[in-house]
Amino acid sequence: MRDVLASHPWIAVTLQIVGAALVGLALHFVLHVVARRAAARFVLAERIVAYTRRPSQFLIPLLLVHLSLADAPLPAGFLIGLRQALSIAIILLVTVFVVRLIAAVADVIVTRHPTTAADNLRARSVQTQVRVLARIAMFIVGVLGAGSVLMTFPNVRQLGASLLASAGLAGIIAGFAARPVLGNLIAGLQIALTQPIRIDDVLIVENEWGRVEEITETYVVVRIWDDRRLIVPLEYFIQHPFQNWTRQTSDLIGSVFLWVDFRMPMPPLREELQRIVEAAPEWDQRVCVLQVTDVSDRAMQLRVLVSTADAGNGWELRCKVREQLIAYMQQDYPQYLPQLRTVLLRDAEAGEPAAVRVGMPEGPAVREEPITP
Repeated sequence: MRDVLASHPWIAVTLQIVGAALVGLALHFVLHVVARRAAARFVLAERIVAYTRRPSQFLIPLLLVHLSLADAPLPAGFLIGLRQALSIAIILLVTVFVVRLIAAVADVIVTRHPTTAADNLRARSVQTQVRVLARIAMFIVGVLGAGSVLMTFPNVRQLGASLLASAGLAGIIAGFAARPVLGNLIAGLQIALTQPIRIDDVLIVENEWGRVEEITETYVVVRIWDDRRLIVPLEYFIQHPFQNWTRQTSDLIGSVFLWVDFRMPMPPLREELQRIVEAAPEWDQRVCVLQVTDVSDRAMQLRVLVSTADAGNGWELRCKVREQLIAYMQQDYPQYLPQLRTVLLRDAEAGEPAAVRVGMPEGPAVREEPITP
């Protein structure tokens, strides 16, 4: 048998590779069983074992195969190429292993801080920091892994040495080329640390109302009210103003504007407004105000202020108040809705009445009412 293997080195190397791979798989199985039992009591350790199982299943056998080829009886050129291919595969698997490790830690932290609670400000803050920093760390690990793979090629190493020799010009060129990527990465770090926005924040961006659905290392996904998605670069939130309706708390005060005739009495409207909000589950019992905020030569403007616990309930309550106040006026005070006045004046010489249109208010309901002296 030894004579056959000595005369056929390819068979010996193949058996050596297969044997190393089988030993690696067996070793991974044993280590995985032991690690899973040891981590059963700890959520973080259990999640790490589950997340890193697949890359380690290939990493351990490849490491043993790479070690077994140290003195393999193969042609030098082929052996160098084979070991380089194995080195590249090991670097990629190590990169995937570290990325999965980061994802496991981030997933555990996010799970321990759910955003389903009513007061979820702290949870949203933690989730934003963890997700942004985890994605940035994954990106850096990926870049380091790709650089390590490239450095296994001699020509690339020589190119790197030449670039270092002319580091000034190369740095300027690389800086201009990578400015958008680096700018978004730096913006991501700023957002993670200062948190002008968080996961599930309610924003007004580019005149669109929406919630922050996802924050990546380069952009933010805002889910607009009609289920569209607005993709915004991270740099936008550092360089441009925007509205954050949930920066400190989700409580909001919404406004409703109505135009009515000057003769409309305020006490009945205030009583009806109070009845409407008390019957509405969206109202949080903080603010309920009706005021005359503006007048014109045609009508007066009423502003209703109502408070809610969040933006969604605020929209529903504002629509409800607007609809029910208009219905109340249509039923009980239709004559005080915005209307067009016509004043009749008699012409002294002709003895005939002359119609003079006084004004047309800005409102949904318009009708002509003759007024005689």
